[in-house]
Amino acid sequence: MIKKVLCASCDVHCQVSAHVPDTGLVKDVKVRAQNPAKYKANICIKGIHAPLGLSHEKRITHPLKRVGARGSGQWEQVSWDEALNDIALRLKKIVEEHGPEALAVSESPAIVQNSMGMTRRFMNLLGSPNYISGVALCMGNTAAVNRLTYGWFPFPDFQRAECIVLFGHDPKPHSWTPIYNAIRRAQLRGAKLIVIDPRESENAKVADLWLPLNPGTDAALCFGWLKVIIDEELYDKDFVANWTTGFEEFKERVNEFPLDRVAKITGVDADLIAQSARMYATSGPAVIPWTPITDQQRNSTSAIRLHGALRAICGFLDVPGGEIMHGFNPDVISETELEVHDELPQAKRDLQLGADKHPVFTYKMMASPEIRAATKRVWGNEWANIISGNYMAHPTSVFKAMKGDGPYPVKAFFTIANNTLMSYANMPLIHEALLNQDLIVAFEQFRSPTAQLADYILPSDSWLERNGLSDGFGWTSIVRPSQKVVNPAGECRGIYQVWSGLAKRMGFGEQFPWKNEEALMDHRLSKLGMNFEDFAETHAMHIPKMTLKKYEKTGFATPSGKVELKSSVLEKFGFDPLPYWREDPDLGPDFPLKMFVGVREDEYFQTGHRHIEKFRKRNTEPYFFVSVKDADEAGLTQGNWAEVFTVLGSVKAKVDIQEQMPEGVIRVPHGWWDPEREEGDGSLSGAWEFADSQICPDDDDHIDREQGIPQLKGTACRIQPLSADYSAKYAQK
Repeated sequence: MIKKVLCASCDVHCQVSAHVPDTGLVKDVKVRAQNPAKYKANICIKGIHAPLGLSHEKRITHPLKRVGARGSGQWEQVSWDEALNDIALRLKKIVEEHGPEALAVSESPAIVQNSMGMTRRFMNLLGSPNYISGVALCMGNTAAVNRLTYGWFPFPDFQRAECIVLFGHDPKPHSWTPIYNAIRRAQLRGAKLIVIDPRESENAKVADLWLPLNPGTDAALCFGWLKVIIDEELYDKDFVANWTTGFEEFKERVNEFPLDRVAKITGVDADLIAQSARMYATSGPAVIPWTPITDQQRNSTSAIRLHGALRAICGFLDVPGGEIMHGFNPDVISETELEVHDELPQAKRDLQLGADKHPVFTYKMMASPEIRAATKRVWGNEWANIISGNYMAHPTSVFKAMKGDGPYPVKAFFTIANNTLMSYANMPLIHEALLNQDLIVAFEQFRSPTAQLADYILPSDSWLERNGLSDGFGWTSIVRPSQKVVNPAGECRGIYQVWSGLAKRMGFGEQFPWKNEEALMDHRLSKLGMNFEDFAETHAMHIPKMTLKKYEKTGFATPSGKVELKSSVLEKFGFDPLPYWREDPDLGPDFPLKMFVGVREDEYFQTGHRHIEKFRKRNTEPYFFVSVKDADEAGLTQGNWAEVFTVLGSVKAKVDIQEQMPEGVIRVPHGWWDPEREEGDGSLSGAWEFADSQICPDDDDHIDREQGIPQLKGTACRIQPLSADYSAKYAQK
């Protein structure tokens, strides 16, 4: 028997086929492309080899209770009832003493996959606004800023685009695989490709134009493009006149960025900036797909807004080959609706941590009356939690409150499929915050560095062990099913069972009336007149009839009903209503280089999959990428260990000297730890040596003002070699 499954080995959720084994064991599942004729390459090594990780001997398959000190690695197996009873009892005590806002939750919605809004539902009904997620600095924040600009987060129409622009994004055969394939197909039919990236990435090598900009200067480059497009009148004058506000003020701000200034900031030749701007504006319709790079800069809000401005003034919004505004699927109950944001009292929304200083993706801005009214007018629902990235608290502010430095205490913390220590900036702060908690609950498959500090670890099911529905995290109106292949290992359960079980024990179980996930999905599909089982058998996906240029009938979901080049909402909250540029702080000769965090390894997604032996053999250790010149000046040699320092701390990795690396730039790998290392030695399985979050500062000089997210692309640093003693010591581990 073959099942249709959405792979959750990363956040793309490729449609794959899984062969049901006679043994009923996940280790015997074979994962293949779902439709070889159409989707032959839409699968990567992470999906193919996922059963090896899910059947790993170290996988958690029963609830665990900590019996030793945090981080000691001392656990005892308990029953689900024992775990949930004690967690509910302790959470009740915390709520009675400090209020429901004393609970914070960090969730990775891409990995837990089938939350269906239940985490926010539980928190909203309990009364806590302090939900955070890694999407705060990866797509969720993009969704929020796009909503400020034109009311939705648009989706690129790769199939009909004539020009594709990658801002640092580098989809590869085993990383963002469907996007990689879509770009290659577009190029085969003649679409142009522009790549903007400090290093000569895989996509840069096959691009029509490659702009090797300085890390973190995306916003300045966008100003340069806009200067050319406006000066040479390459924009859509009718659209600008009829469907934008603030164009004249916006134009004045753009005029502050002549190409010689932009070239100096970005390091890109002025003629190349002009050539690429013309290609984007005149080859269209064109798309600027989402990129994690622009999300993670101290000028992130401005850069994301400038992406939106480019799409808008060139007339590429909600048109064939441009960026499509999907909205909700009218035939399926959305996760946003299930989250019941109306049930969270305004007084509790007002307590959301960090909203006063960095409000962009918080309730304060995303749930402001202007935004809610505009969203309801266009999309039929005043709440729209796209990518789970709207209505979040500010992560650093949450960790400060957990540490004891907030406006009120946070004393209970749930980490849901989220290796929290390594998923945000400033790991030392997060570690202090966790140690100051009265209750930590981890919903996980493995004892990650974060889970090692928990009071309880609840065993999570996997994407092969559950049924599910996906709508692209609210981004699209495309709904796809995922069929369960095997029963969960041991006593593993889905996240719905956790929240519904706790809700019953906390006194509001009637708000979780569905017996299980399948009953909840039946409810979501009720408008179609079918249950989940029938839907999954008959639909690879469900897409409602799509109409384009919807704004001609409804306007845009902004207060003005137009694309706001000058943001009325940002202005109301005291921010510059126009995009702007901030220079990086000068930290002097002690930090002469710039680092960027990232460049995904094919084998891993974020901090996961590091237990899989085949992957460890392929990619055993973390590597810094360093230019030949910088390696020579620092005394580095290929394959030896080195240490990178920032104002916050340091991290260790091996050295990979690459000719294509630009001078003055160090690549720091993301998400490394050592799962083979036993717990209890104080290293949190190597996280204190290898985790990049140790060196990502989150002080005011290193964060975006409006969002409060950290600069991971362009932080000042230095690098120095480690002694041979360290290499020998590590080899022994």
